[in-house]
Amino acid sequence: MNIMSETASEKAANQTRVAFGLALTEMAGRDDTIAAISADTLDLIGLRDFLDKYPERLVDAGIAEQNAMGIASGLATTGLRPFLCGYAPFITARSMEQLRNDVAYANQRVVIGAAASGVSLGVSGGTHHALEDLALMRGLPNMTAIVPADAHQAWQATQATAEIDGPVYIRLGGRVVEPEVTARDADFQVGRADVLRQGNDITIIACGCLLVSALAAADALKAQGVAARVLNMHTIKPLDQDAILAAAAETRGIVTAEEHRITGGLGGAVAELLARENPTPMRMVGMPDEFAIVGPTDKVREGYGMSSANIVASCLELLG
Repeated sequence: MNIMSETASEKAANQTRVAFGLALTEMAGRDDTIAAISADTLDLIGLRDFLDKYPERLVDAGIAEQNAMGIASGLATTGLRPFLCGYAPFITARSMEQLRNDVAYANQRVVIGAAASGVSLGVSGGTHHALEDLALMRGLPNMTAIVPADAHQAWQATQATAEIDGPVYIRLGGRVVEPEVTARDADFQVGRADVLRQGNDITIIACGCLLVSALAAADALKAQGVAARVLNMHTIKPLDQDAILAAAAETRGIVTAEEHRITGGLGGAVAELLARENPTPMRMVGMPDEFAIVGPTDKVREGYGMSSANIVASCLELLG
C-alpha cells in the first residue's frame, strides 16, 4: 500500500480532485509509461506539476472530451497507461459513445479521474451536475467504479489502479472541502468496503461526500440508543457483496446514502443484490428523479435531503 505523505496530504487540502493529481504525478515519477490527458483540467485536478516535470507525457485536449477519450484509448493500445482527467458531467455524458466503445468494450487500461461530481458545481446549473455518472459506469462491462471518501482514499485509489487490468472510473469532488474520514495509513482494497462504525440495529452504507453525513447520523442515532453500522462502500463496481449480505443478516435494515440519483447508483446496486440474495427492508438517501436546482452546493444537498438529518430519519422510519 502506498501511503499518502504528510506533505502530499497538506497539498491536497482535503480535496479528492487534488489528491488524484498529486498521486498521478508521483506515480509518473516511478513509471515512465504513465501519461496524462487533460480535458481542460490542468488546474482543476492540479496537473501543473505533472506538466512541468513530464511535459512530453501530457496531452491537453481542451474542452473536447470525446477527443480526449479517443486519445486515451489510442495511447493504451501502445502499452502506455493513460490517465484521463475531466469534469464528471462531461467526461461521462458527452463522451459516452467513445467511453463505451473505445475504452470499456475494448477493455483498455484507461483510468478516468472525474472531478466536480454530484452537485459540487451546484451554482453552475444542471449541465454541470453529475448525478447519473455512477449509473452509466455501473452499466459498462469491464469497468471498475470507485468513489473515494476523502483525499487520503483518493490517493490510495489512484495508486491501486496499478493492479487493475482494465478501465477504471474514479469519482472525485469539486472545489469544496471534503473532511477527513479515513486515516492516512488506512488499508484500502478495491472491492472491499470499510466498516467505520460497528452496530447491529441498522446499517448505513454510504460513499463519497455523504460518508461524513453517515457518520454524523450514526452518532446521533447512538444518542437515541440505536447502534448503526456504517460501511464505506468506496467501490461501487465490483461491489462488496459479502459486507452487504452480512449487514442484511445481522441488522434490521439498510439505508444507503450517496450524492447521486437514487436510481442506478449505490442504492440501486445494493437493492439489486438484496433482491436476488436476501430481500431486506431498505431506504435510499440521495437525489430524487429530477434535475437539481441551481445554488450553493451545501444548500442543494440539504434541499434534496442529502444530509445526516435525513439519514437519521430514514433509519428511524425503517426501524419503526
